[in-house]
Amino acid sequence: MAMSLLLNHPEAMQKVKAEIDSNVGQGGLLDESDLVKLPYLRCVINETLRLYPAAPLLDPEVWEEPTKFKPERFEENLSDREGFKYIPFGMGRRTCPGAAMAIHTVSLALGSLIQCFEWEKIREEVDMSQIFVLSLSKSKPLVAVCSPR
Repeated sequence: MAMSLLLNHPEAMQKVKAEIDSNVGQGGLLDESDLVKLPYLRCVINETLRLYPAAPLLDPEVWEEPTKFKPERFEENLSDREGFKYIPFGMGRRTCPGAAMAIHTVSLALGSLIQCFEWEKIREEVDMSQIFVLSLSKSKPLVAVCSPR
């Protein structure tokens, strides 16, 4: 979902790419130790999890413009749990024990794909429609072209 959103929002893709280039560069691959230097990448992941959680949680009383992709909403406080607004992995005793590992894994995977490749949409807009099976999933797979940077 995150790559689909970034392809539909080229300004956010450029911002993540610039952040990776300025903090990691093209000389080596993105490493786990680099993730602390990439706050906007984390904002993109947080916003993706907010927009496409396992269960729908887009309450307009909680989020301003809830259906819009705006990673900047997480720039001030990456772990905004004020009033339990952002809880993609649950909360309290029922929180997911793999949450930190999941965030690190997604950050490394998405960051590496952005660092190593230029991405282009095949169509005007990437289809973001969803189907509900056991969780929300894209109804059509992402179709994009990548080329080495």
